[in-house]
Amino acid sequence: MCLTTLLTLKLRKPAKLLSLPELQWVVIALLLATHQGEDQEKAPKKGRRSGTGKGKEAGDGSGLFCPDNASLASLCSSFLNQAMSTLASIFFILILTQSLLLLSPLASSSPETIKGLLTRLDSQKSSASVQESAARGVLKRLLPTHLNSFEINIVSKDVCGGHSCFLIENYHSSSQSGPQIMIKGTTAVEIASGLHWYLKYWCGAHVSWDKTGGAQIDSVPKPGSIPFVKDEGFIIQRPVPWNYYQNVVTSSYSYVWWDWQRWEKEIDWMALQGINLPLAFTGQEAIWQKVFKGFNISKEDLHDFFGGPAFLAWARMGNLHRWGGPLSQNWLDQQLLLQKKILSRMLELGMTPVLPSFSGNVPAALRNTFPSAKITRLGEWNTVDGDPRWCCTYLLDPSDPLFVEIGEAFIRQQIEEYGDVTDIYNCDTFNENKPPTNDPAYISSLGAAVYKAMSKGDKDAVWLMQGWLFYSDSEFWKPSQMKALLHSVPYGKLVVLDLFADVKPLWKISSQFYGTPYIWCLLHNFGGNIEMYGLLDSVSSGPVDSRISKNSTMVGVGMCMEGIEQNPVVYELMSEMAFRSEQVQVVEWLKAYAQRRYGKAVDQLQAAWEVLYHTVYNCTDGIADHNKDFIVQFPDWDPSLGSWSDNSKQSQMHKLPTLSGTRRFMFQQTDPNLPQAHLWYSTEKVIKALKLFLDAGNDLAGSLTYRYDLVDLTRQVLSKLSNQVYMDAVTAFRMKHVKAFNLHSQKFLQLIKDIEVLLASDDNFLLGTWLESAKKLTVNSWERKQYEWNARTQLTMWFDNTKTNQSRLHDYANKFWSGLLEDYYLPRASTYFTYLSESLTKNESFKLEEWRREWISFSNKWQAGNKLYPVKAKGDALVISRALYKKYFD
Repeated sequence: MCLTTLLTLKLRKPAKLLSLPELQWVVIALLLATHQGEDQEKAPKKGRRSGTGKGKEAGDGSGLFCPDNASLASLCSSFLNQAMSTLASIFFILILTQSLLLLSPLASSSPETIKGLLTRLDSQKSSASVQESAARGVLKRLLPTHLNSFEINIVSKDVCGGHSCFLIENYHSSSQSGPQIMIKGTTAVEIASGLHWYLKYWCGAHVSWDKTGGAQIDSVPKPGSIPFVKDEGFIIQRPVPWNYYQNVVTSSYSYVWWDWQRWEKEIDWMALQGINLPLAFTGQEAIWQKVFKGFNISKEDLHDFFGGPAFLAWARMGNLHRWGGPLSQNWLDQQLLLQKKILSRMLELGMTPVLPSFSGNVPAALRNTFPSAKITRLGEWNTVDGDPRWCCTYLLDPSDPLFVEIGEAFIRQQIEEYGDVTDIYNCDTFNENKPPTNDPAYISSLGAAVYKAMSKGDKDAVWLMQGWLFYSDSEFWKPSQMKALLHSVPYGKLVVLDLFADVKPLWKISSQFYGTPYIWCLLHNFGGNIEMYGLLDSVSSGPVDSRISKNSTMVGVGMCMEGIEQNPVVYELMSEMAFRSEQVQVVEWLKAYAQRRYGKAVDQLQAAWEVLYHTVYNCTDGIADHNKDFIVQFPDWDPSLGSWSDNSKQSQMHKLPTLSGTRRFMFQQTDPNLPQAHLWYSTEKVIKALKLFLDAGNDLAGSLTYRYDLVDLTRQVLSKLSNQVYMDAVTAFRMKHVKAFNLHSQKFLQLIKDIEVLLASDDNFLLGTWLESAKKLTVNSWERKQYEWNARTQLTMWFDNTKTNQSRLHDYANKFWSGLLEDYYLPRASTYFTYLSESLTKNESFKLEEWRREWISFSNKWQAGNKLYPVKAKGDALVISRALYKKYFD
């Protein structure tokens, strides 16, 4: 009875697991009850107190007794047999329930599971002395004059209550030339973050990418005069353990042509921003070359598998093959060596790099080597006509034993090359490619196989997965499919990146990814486009709301932009959220930001930033911002037909509103018959912000951060104006007003020319820098030609085309760069308007196909060209910007 009561009470609470000691006692009790008869056989049987003397043992051997009366004994025996059968069933249900709950993703406590993972990762970090030396290196490269102004020390997490943190204290020294500030941190990343925090909030300094104005450190007092902190100092803990960085395509849109000098600057920037979980994808093709050699795949076979340098990200994900290739051995060797330097520096700083793993994407040649392997061909991805030379890659089925074999070999080869540097591996199995079936069992087997391949290569492996597929193909990834993938891996062995949480947070509609740990991420940028855009309120509150939500499984924050070096204000705020446990008051934060960025408080600039906060950086329409301004993504259509359609990838992915057809361009309309560009704010207000910037110019001569922001803001205003001018030209064409059409079309072309002059005045908006960095990596003329074609093609046509059909990805990676406007965007618009003008004057139909033929031919020649472009700015940005403001808005 007591045992039955115990079982009943436990089974009434299925959500509560029995502890291991409790389960052991239940098992012992059941065993004792079941086998008591064996013990009774060794001792004299005692009769029951029913008055008959000896009792009769029940025939089931349970050790329980029935009276000697035959009829009663039979009834008793039958009852006891049923009771024991029921008891055995209850025991089975208990064990089954316990097992199922243990397999459930909710079985383990999220904090405890993640804590165990963090403890293991901490044990693998570089020694305190190595990390302290690395942190000093960051300080020396950022502020070499103040190397002796700071004392730094690695401390245990125990100092911070078991969390990652940094501490800033006054350093009491009798020497005036000695340290003044002590910075302590649990890793070198925390020390660098503490240094950055101190420089920002005590010295008024600012650090951004070089291409967005660089560092403003003039406000830092001289050594010996830097300010002390108050009282006993302060401590700042991370509210979540991880600060993740990069998108899997950032390596192609931003990093592809980087050398070690540029990578060193980026890793310093990462450390100062508190990034401790960076993606490390460089050089993996060299690893694959060695792995596939073991499966009898030759170097020549891999020429068809790898993409070109600027398209490696999509070849890695199985979207394409060969496009832009083949890769030379020089590239493979060079990138592997670079990756070793990158990993070494990351480890010295206490970061945990995320390495790639096997997703099933295999070379076509593997079918010949393993003819019985289950290899299927995936569907088309954004090609014009499904050309098999680069379309439709091959996927090895996860049920095939070869899947785990290759996956394990890849992990082990990385460990052999780099050492045991991490336990976290990225794998994105179906990035913008659907699985062959939506059967949850298949999807679960795929996930299990991916993880099995990782764990066989590294027994402590953790799978980090981008959650983009759940957004980009939400029609396929319904709850049952999501759960199948997310729950195919042991709890705590899969972490999801909520990639687009700044606009479309999936954690809210998926019950916190159905109990799976996830990282709240900012996506923000597509294709490395240059456009002032953001949602600062979402950045300042989203991570906090996610972390404090009921049953939260959030374990980090992250930045997953497709391209970097734009909108520095967004990334500065996002980086701070790794150390903030409460929402940021954005208006006040921006006032301090403006003062830091320009090195002084300027009333006009603080007022301008408040305007920008409520306009440009307040995009609340839920639209994924991909720059579709007509200069950089020129509409490919016949306006005389009266209907607009765009088959490009961008339009399929992102819903966009349209601009007004009026002369002023402060409003929007929703006419589906006209081309569309994204406008989410009052342009009139932003023009006023530009005027405030110009008024402050005399006080900021020589400020690189001011110059960058001024050029970017002027470009933004003129680009939005050009959208309206284009619409005016199209409207005039459709109304057959020749004079009005000529006026507006010429004004559009003039805007391109004027923006070209503006961009040429700042080093950070030059096409030449991108092209020269590509050529710098080459060792022969063949590579030089190939790399430059890759660099030019990614910016323009991107993927394949026919003679009369542009690539479906044309202009996806568009850039507002001097050289690109003058020699690519301007000829395109000019030729198009020439054809429209002829149509008007001759009163004949617009020859769209002839324009396409001429334009595509021009584009292909430009992609294969080798014209040199400047790498140094010319002209005075302030003078040019003032002149343009007067020309168009005064």
